[in-house]
Amino acid sequence: MNKVVFIFLIVLIFCNATTAFSKEVPFTLEDRDRIIRLEAKLDEIDKRFEQMDKRFEQIDKRFEQVISFLWILTTIFIAITSVTIGFAFWDRKTSLKPIEEKVTINEKKLEHALAALRKLASVDKKVHAILKEFNLL
Repeated sequence: MNKVVFIFLIVLIFCNATTAFSKEVPFTLEDRDRIIRLEAKLDEIDKRFEQMDKRFEQIDKRFEQVISFLWILTTIFIAITSVTIGFAFWDRKTSLKPIEEKVTINEKKLEHALAALRKLASVDKKVHAILKEFNLL
């Protein structure tokens, strides 16, 4: 008996369920207007996204311009620094050349003067003592 009642209830539930799903929902003119308005709003949103994409592309181009400008500035700075350092070495070399020549000439004169003093020391005892005191003999 319990089984028969249980089966009857299940059949009754399935019958009610099928009638609940079989209702037809009418599609009104108001629903159609709502869908049209929704499509219009979606079109506006698409246009805004396209505008945003264009703006992002402009910003990307601007970033590329700024980065290339920074690379140009960096290259110019490195070039100017290299030229300045090169000029400093060249200038130092050329400015020391006359001084080195004078020092060489003065060294030769000093050697000649020392040779003359050594000759004089062989004759004069005072000069001999002084040169010996400074370890020049």
